[in-house]
Amino acid sequence: MTHVVLESCIRCKYTDCVDVCPVDAFREGPNFLTIDPDECIDCAVCIPECPVAAIVPEEDVPGDQQHMIALNAELAPKWPTISKSKGALPDADDWKDRSGKLPQLER
Repeated sequence: MTHVVLESCIRCKYTDCVDVCPVDAFREGPNFLTIDPDECIDCAVCIPECPVAAIVPEEDVPGDQQHMIALNAELAPKWPTISKSKGALPDADDWKDRSGKLPQLER
C-alpha cells in the first residue's frame, strides 16, 4: 500500500512533507507534489506534516478523489525527486481551501 497526494495540493505545493520522508518518495511538478507508489513505504510520517490534509493512505482516498491514485502513479516517474522543503507557491494561501482544482494542474 502507498500514500496518495490529493487535489488539495494543487496550486499550493506546501513541501513540509518532503523533509520527513525517509525514502525520498515525493516528486515535484510545477504546482503539485506526487508520491511515487514504487518508493513509498507506507510509513505515514508525511500525513501530519501537510497543512492542507492532502496526503492519505491509498485505502482512505475519498470516492471523489479516486482518480488521484492513478494520477500520482502516472506523474511520479516523469517528475524529479524533491527531498528538501522550500516555500509554498506564492498564492498557496488563496488556493488552500478550494476544491475542484484538477483543471489547475500543470503537468
